[in-house]
Amino acid sequence: MNKKSNDILQKNVHLLSRLTEQEVRMMPAVEAPLPSVEHVERIVRLVKSIMFPDYFNKRQSDESIRSYYIGNYMVELQRLLIKQIAHGLQFCDDCTDLHNREVVYACAEETALKFIDALPEIKRLLYTDVQAMFDNDPAAPNYGEVIFCYPVIDTMIHYRIAHKLHELKVPVIPRIITEQAHSKTGIDIHPGATIGEYFAIDHGTGVVIGETTIIGNHVTLYQGVTLGAKSFKYDEQGNMLNVPRHPIIEDHVTIYSNASVLGRITIGHHSTIGGNIWLTHGIPPYSRILQSKAVDVSYDGGLGI
Repeated sequence: MNKKSNDILQKNVHLLSRLTEQEVRMMPAVEAPLPSVEHVERIVRLVKSIMFPDYFNKRQSDESIRSYYIGNYMVELQRLLIKQIAHGLQFCDDCTDLHNREVVYACAEETALKFIDALPEIKRLLYTDVQAMFDNDPAAPNYGEVIFCYPVIDTMIHYRIAHKLHELKVPVIPRIITEQAHSKTGIDIHPGATIGEYFAIDHGTGVVIGETTIIGNHVTLYQGVTLGAKSFKYDEQGNMLNVPRHPIIEDHVTIYSNASVLGRITIGHHSTIGGNIWLTHGIPPYSRILQSKAVDVSYDGGLGI
């Protein structure tokens, strides 16, 4: 290595090793290990193996052998959950005694056990999602293809894990999990969204479901659908308020591709929303919202919508 290269490397190592003001401000106050993205990925893979053991591991018809493998996965899952939840708790604004390692790990262990206790219900919900996708897509020849290949199933595995952890008030980890699915499938579901059973997304790319969205049972979305916020509310200091701002979608609703449903509005049950619709008002049950022809709207002064 010549002197010029050595000098440039040393200079930048020195600069980048210094803790900047912004870096300190954005780090949690407790000096502890941060969550591991790789270990969180492993948590999802373990749950996937527990939920669909015959698909993502060697098929075992003997329940005692299945029990052996699932038991091993469960032990590893508990260990990883405790550690990652404990590391994530340092991002909790309302938690106390974060400097007390025993308290933090006791809380993490209790939360991990509550999550593991919810696994049978998560499995039940996931199999309703598989059924919904199979029923909604004539191109699906069998359940195996849905489980192996359809991006919605991978997304819903991530989402249903993340949502339960979100319900248990685990910081950061749920969002890491849903963003892992987002990067793989193009489907963006916030872990805070509430989604009922028999949920289907056909194709899926570009779907966005916001944090305070509530979705009922037997709902089907197509690619490009946005269930988003229309506007935001602020407190007296100008800080954005985290209040319900996304739609409520009742049971048996179908929303076709590239429709945007925005704001805290209610879409009544058994309704159909056609493609490329921009909807900012609630509709009653059994509605059909279609765009029969193109609407040409001009904007003055670049004000947009």
